[in-house]
Amino acid sequence: MDTRDLYPHEILQEAIGKSCAKSEFSIKMLVILSFLGGGYVGFGYLACLRVISGIPAEWNGLAALLGASVFPIALICILIGGGELATGNMMIMALGRLTGRVSTYKLVRNWLIVSLGNLAGAVAMAYFLGHYVGLAEGAATAKTIAIAEAKVNMDFGRAFVSAVACNWMVCMGIWFYFGSRHTSGRILATWFPVMIFVLIGFQHFVANMFIIPAGIWAGANVSWSQFFYNMIPVFLRQRPRAGSSFCCRFLYLFRL
Repeated sequence: MDTRDLYPHEILQEAIGKSCAKSEFSIKMLVILSFLGGGYVGFGYLACLRVISGIPAEWNGLAALLGASVFPIALICILIGGGELATGNMMIMALGRLTGRVSTYKLVRNWLIVSLGNLAGAVAMAYFLGHYVGLAEGAATAKTIAIAEAKVNMDFGRAFVSAVACNWMVCMGIWFYFGSRHTSGRILATWFPVMIFVLIGFQHFVANMFIIPAGIWAGANVSWSQFFYNMIPVFLRQRPRAGSSFCCRFLYLFRL
């Protein structure tokens, strides 16, 4: 058995195969796995909040770095433990559609169910663990509120561009995961792109589903209408852009 890591054109074939498999998931399976995916993102954010809220303000740069370094457990749990994430599926399912392996109906079905399932899982985590248990409040209250308010106060255009950059990093983490043949390599490959998007502070569709409701319940000056308005630009950036579609077709057709 060949145990070497994959080249880019081989990763593409792996991702297309995964797209076909995902398109055959039952609605029940998609609901369960996407709820878990949203929950795992909540765990990652709670770990991040715990780290950054325990470090003095004058060490803010170190706090950001250490907090970002624990968040990738979210994507690792999803990819290795089993879960569905809307942001990754935007890339994976689009590859199947662009190569004619997946129908438009199955693509839209996956995106819709997984997005709603992620929302349910992330909001459940924000309420039960973040608010009811109090893990996003107490010593973490100030950070939770500050992050939530910063997310919704970013204007539409900046939120959109920030979210584009975020999903670029998330999808790179998933792409690297497909390229590795070993669990240790997959964890390491996934870790750094995800850590970078958290460290920089990009807008992430599913992460925002957790932190903004958590901020609302913690007392942030944020309304539910602001939360759902924020979902619009950060969701729109998930859809494959024309440039990425061309690149995917080019890679597939010419096996680069």
